[in-house]
Amino acid sequence: MGYVAVKGGTSAIEESIKRLRYERLKGKQVIDVEVIKHSMRGLIDQIMSEGSLYSRDLAALAIKQAEGNPEEATFLIRAYRSTLPRKYYSKVVETEWMRVERRISAAFKDIPGGQILGATYDYTHRLLDFSLYEEKIEEIKEWVEEFEKSLETDCEEISSQLPKVIDLLRREGFIDQVKRDDSEPEDVTRKSIEFPTTRSERLQILTRGETGALTALGYASIRGYGTLHPTVGELRVGKLPIYIDYPLENSDTDEDSIYIGEIQVTEVESLIPDVKEADNENGNKEIQFSIGYGICYGQNETKAIAMSILDNCLEKSHIDSPVHNEEFVLMHVDCIEATGFISHLKLPHYVTFQSKLDSARKIKKENKRDEKL
Repeated sequence: MGYVAVKGGTSAIEESIKRLRYERLKGKQVIDVEVIKHSMRGLIDQIMSEGSLYSRDLAALAIKQAEGNPEEATFLIRAYRSTLPRKYYSKVVETEWMRVERRISAAFKDIPGGQILGATYDYTHRLLDFSLYEEKIEEIKEWVEEFEKSLETDCEEISSQLPKVIDLLRREGFIDQVKRDDSEPEDVTRKSIEFPTTRSERLQILTRGETGALTALGYASIRGYGTLHPTVGELRVGKLPIYIDYPLENSDTDEDSIYIGEIQVTEVESLIPDVKEADNENGNKEIQFSIGYGICYGQNETKAIAMSILDNCLEKSHIDSPVHNEEFVLMHVDCIEATGFISHLKLPHYVTFQSKLDSARKIKKENKRDEKL
């Protein structure tokens, strides 16, 4: 059987791109970018988080261009992000000032400020809603207007500073007091990581990680490869205000800061029980709790919870388990790295494969000769 090299080059690639466009347009239907932006909230949030760029407009455009393929859309966003100049650094964001839209705790039934269910699929029936086939824009507008009116009359504005649930446990001595660390974090987008990594590097890589990969490793941890069963101390979804320093003066005071907008994030603080030696002469042991932290763009709750689990696992690197190995976790959760390496297998490998094939033929020929002898 003969092997012939593929021929074509530039013209073949151009025809392939035309066929790609045809596959997108052959149904003769066009979905508007604004429609994607306002109707595919979950996918938008995923692409922004994995693409590490907060822009619903660009995420929607990438989704349209990628025909809804999340990994391709993320690739487009990351590529565009790499071309943008970095003109300012925001001031440190305090999540206590989040304008909360959703807030729950699996650890306590009653929490200061109350549980706020917000928008979630957690309490919906997982049944296909065939009435969506019949949605009409006029009916949608009417329903939205009525709902917004009910918000104005029935709901009070949620406080922008709700107390943190973990502070309750910290006051009781169940969580260690930690020293505030205001050192400048490493930037993993501008400097290659070196092992061992700092926590700031780990959190950056995890929050940019592929949602499915983080979920799978977080699940593996709970199943027995890592931490004990965690409890979500608090999960928040809401808007965070972003400020930058006044650009014309060197000032660190808040009065000179400029508000540039807000971003929606999901923040999770998970509680993991730890057995520690008590501070007494008897040498008794007591249970305390360590924290796992997760935060990501948009309403992306499963990813944020999984991130909090892996954050806690990587803080305990002395444990011999795959999910406690920072190189194993951090090098395999990035969707662009993983997709790029797997996809490169489609590229020509003629020389290396022919070399392997020649070796295999030679061995096969030698074996047949030995059998005759």
